[in-house]
Amino acid sequence: MAYYCRILNAFPHAASHPLPQLAPSCALMILSVIWGYTWILAKQALGYSPPFAFAAERCVGGALALFLVLRIMGRPLRLAAPGPTLAIALTQVTGFMVFQTWALVEGGAGRTAVLIFTMPIWTLLMAWPILGERIRGSQWLAALTTLTGLLLIIEPWDLHTNLFSKFLGVMAALCWAVGTILIKRLRSSKSVDLFSLTAWQMALGAIPLVLLAVVVEEHPTDWTMHYIGILIFMSIVSTALGWWLWIYTLDRVPAWEASLSVLGTPVVAIISSRLVLGEAFKPLEMTGIILIGTGLLLLSMINWALGRRKQQPVNSINSA
Repeated sequence: MAYYCRILNAFPHAASHPLPQLAPSCALMILSVIWGYTWILAKQALGYSPPFAFAAERCVGGALALFLVLRIMGRPLRLAAPGPTLAIALTQVTGFMVFQTWALVEGGAGRTAVLIFTMPIWTLLMAWPILGERIRGSQWLAALTTLTGLLLIIEPWDLHTNLFSKFLGVMAALCWAVGTILIKRLRSSKSVDLFSLTAWQMALGAIPLVLLAVVVEEHPTDWTMHYIGILIFMSIVSTALGWWLWIYTLDRVPAWEASLSVLGTPVVAIISSRLVLGEAFKPLEMTGIILIGTGLLLLSMINWALGRRKQQPVNSINSA
């Protein structure tokens, strides 16, 4: 949990109060629940709207919500880094949304969520040579435990399942991982407002989605009250708020660590898909869920211990 506490550096005097220390931890747990259940809502939404139209409507709604909040808060609306922001938008919004939604059409919500959350594997592979973020010592145990659980759920050795759906899920994961690396590179070289970055990322990424929805022949959206309710939640809570919380967290922890920290999301998606959509569990999937939870717990405990060690010399100097 130590990495959650790093977020407190953004808030003056927060570290001295116990409740604010718990707030970032709770925020990320809530984010995992929101994103986990989002897969169920997305699967239901596809019964009312075609895939590309739904992806476009969701992102346009998210961008409008973010710009409205920016306006209300008086935050800067200027696009600070056009080139890098466009690259992030095309990978982590356009590419991710296209492959994610398409994968949902081809496969179940729970399995699709797990496939897409192979992103820690790709982030690990890219963050080391590109960002110089290395996993050290006992952190390897947490990382390997978590990724082993993910592999048990994915079952890459099972060739009898829908390979095309798996391919789409992995492509979505690659797009997300590339976007993660690009965000870290941008934030390390240029100071940009996180809320503004999220809004522009969403807006620029929505443009190709809108064009795709217009060009591809699909059946029209069935604008029922149920679908409108799902779209409002997906746009404001899951897309706008979720993306901002992700970038906010990513700005304060290593890319591989942030990616591992949201692996609770596919666990929520699998459990929700079982309860709501009736998707069946298999023994390997249950084992994978337990391993993912164990790995996340280990990562939190290891980082908490490392944080305590770093604070001890500072506390000794202050007491002297």
